Amino acid sequence: MTFNFSEKIRAGYLTAFILLLISYGLTFYTTHDLSKQNTVVNHTNVIITKIERLESAVKDAEIGFRGYVLMKDEKFLAPYYSSKNNTEEIYIFLDSVFKKTGFDQLQLDRLSYLHQLTNEEFSTISQTISDFKGLDMNMTDSLKQQGYHAKKVMDSIRFIAGLMKEHENSMLDKRTGKVKSAATAIKVINFASLIIAILIAAYSVISFNAENKARKEAAKKTEEYKKRLEERVLDLKKANQELVSLRSMEKFATTGRLARIIAHEIRNPLTNIGLAADQLKSELPENEDATMLLEMINRNGTRINQLITDLLSSTKFSELNYESTSINELLDQALELANDRLQLKKITVQKNYSKDLCDIKVDKEKIKIAFLNIIVNAIEAMPNERGLLRLKTQSKENTCIITITDNGTGMDKETTSKLFEPYFTNKSKGNGLGLTNTQNIILNHKGTIEVESDLGKGSSFIITLGSPENA
Repeated sequence: MTFNFSEKIRAGYLTAFILLLISYGLTFYTTHDLSKQNTVVNHTNVIITKIERLESAVKDAEIGFRGYVLMKDEKFLAPYYSSKNNTEEIYIFLDSVFKKTGFDQLQLDRLSYLHQLTNEEFSTISQTISDFKGLDMNMTDSLKQQGYHAKKVMDSIRFIAGLMKEHENSMLDKRTGKVKSAATAIKVINFASLIIAILIAAYSVISFNAENKARKEAAKKTEEYKKRLEERVLDLKKANQELVSLRSMEKFATTGRLARIIAHEIRNPLTNIGLAADQLKSELPENEDATMLLEMINRNGTRINQLITDLLSSTKFSELNYESTSINELLDQALELANDRLQLKKITVQKNYSKDLCDIKVDKEKIKIAFLNIIVNAIEAMPNERGLLRLKTQSKENTCIITITDNGTGMDKETTSKLFEPYFTNKSKGNGLGLTNTQNIILNHKGTIEVESDLGKGSSFIITLGSPENA
């Protein structure tokens, strides 16, 4: 029985995709529920706070009234007057909240009763104040009776408010429990998603290796390439620099393969479109609109073809014309090419060249282009008249290190990670291939290029080059 390996791979990826889709769906649902429960918990806390403010406002009114009776000074009545307005606002707010969220009839009834008690308390205090003034601020038995009645009403207010808070605290405990359950569920789902992702990664590696067995020539080239990389890694001392270099090379090689595949798949139908347009143009009778449309097809076909050519040029390894030259001189020549831009924006250039640098074998024109691309980007990122471009060269372990630093706008981590990808650009004008081409040139020379940048503080490009014999 013939076994179709491709079908197995498709089935595996489809199963993994479905599992991840289910996992993400559950995560979304649980997160939504957690957000909803958090909203409810916050809502309950607001209600408890409002009830406490209501109770406090009535207490303030009572304390102000007592101060007035004791001191016989109307200044003590200020809390009473302000509390009356505050309690009414709180009642309106709580009434609307209870009616919007679940329509808790028990709490509504308690709130209504609490409202009556509060009105009665303020009414009693108001009457007592009026009577007290009418008796030339002398305390009588009738006023004392009114005071006892006000105390009894206040005790009832505290009791009802306590019941309402107790009810809301009980609901808060339940809702908090639901929040914890939802959070636990999210952790479990995330852990399951991680396991699935690991399994997918393992399955991808296994299926990729198995499929590669059928491609002996490609596998042989890949193995040779890996050996060259391993030999270079053995000569490097810092593990983090080794990892960055390896990832950069692998990412660039993948980009090149994708570019060649895309170019092959696009150019064939593009050629057919151009031929068909030319055929139509020769066969159709002269018509101004038709001619304009056919020319538009040809122009855009030519533009697409040029874009493909530019992409291939910026992502393919090319032959280099090695010459012994001074890196310091190449930097000065690149600066001279950018001199108009530097003068236009009044950029200050600060050089810190090492005098101990030996001449290095590179393709002078290509390296000059790489330097110029970085310098132009730095100029465009810096402010007029306040820009500072710093160039530094140094020798280290048979390599030449070039650092180009600006004080421009800088970049965030996401932008830095995509900086060398084809067609990635933050500029309104530009095709996004300049730094891709720069990386191509440096990697062709078996060198490395790194970027360090802080948003709002500027960027530094660090290029490491060595002689071809040392690469």
